Amino acid sequence: MAKKMNNLVESILENARDLRDAGLMNDEEYRQITVRHLGAKPLPAAKPIKGKEIQRMRESANLSQAAFARYLNLTPGYISQLERGVKQPKGPALALLNVIRRKGFETIL
Repeated sequence: MAKKMNNLVESILENARDLRDAGLMNDEEYRQITVRHLGAKPLPAAKPIKGKEIQRMRESANLSQAAFARYLNLTPGYISQLERGVKQPKGPALALLNVIRRKGFETIL
């Protein structure tokens, strides 16, 4: 039952984000989502991504490094460094890459 509830909560949160992004829910209403709604378990942490996987995600979307960077609001140089393994994505970049990994590139369009 816990797994179903977790999937239900995830679905509700995803719908709430979509409603907020579409302008059908304001930020104040969105912020009312509390730990009571999320459950006591911590949200999953973003998993590390290797450079080759980032490159595969970009290439499967048929995008150049510059185009991929533009969609992610990053620089082409940073994408290049990630793909070569010179740098590791952190923070919002890592979170966004994990969304792309799980749900596909089209989810950020």
